[in-house]
Amino acid sequence: MRFSVGDSVLVKLDDPVHHTRVPRYVRGRRGVVAEYEGDYPLPDTVVLTNGADLTAQPLYGVCFRAEELWGTGQVTTEGPFEVCVDLWESYLEPLDVRS
Repeated sequence: MRFSVGDSVLVKLDDPVHHTRVPRYVRGRRGVVAEYEGDYPLPDTVVLTNGADLTAQPLYGVCFRAEELWGTGQVTTEGPFEVCVDLWESYLEPLDVRS
């Protein structure tokens, strides 16, 4: 397991030609790991290998501030709001919040 709850992460800015479980609106965005959900096969790989590769990897619940996803002009004054997305480890990179 590469990440822990509370770690800042960056979602890789990939645009594969095949289906992926990474929503476009979180690609290239910064979030915080809120939960480790266990190890599960990566659906992208399962589909690409026709079920031959069921290698499990960590799955995390990652939360993003609404402003990070849509900018400050799109967020109401009732916030702050977050959007949480389940993301596999291979979709994420560590983010050094000091830089």
